[in-house]
Amino acid sequence: MTPEQHEIIKRLKWACRRGMLELDVLLEPFVEREYLGLAAQQQEDFERLLKEDDPDLFAWFMGHAPCPDPALAAMVALILERNRL
Repeated sequence: MTPEQHEIIKRLKWACRRGMLELDVLLEPFVEREYLGLAAQQQEDFERLLKEDDPDLFAWFMGHAPCPDPALAAMVALILERNRL
């Protein structure tokens, strides 16, 4: 990992620290294991996902509500899938 990549991961891990443990345990491991292997558009979608409010993220990840944005919905599905592996 390059120094630049290390800084990106560090910044994203900090952004993954949410107010809900349920989100923390999904987002932070995804960043550590998967982020650098994502396509550029997926990386942008992930970073956009992190800007959403915690209650919305919780609802989407727990299946309580559908995500209205197709790209973010795809990212939620990918995170859930990769965390099951």
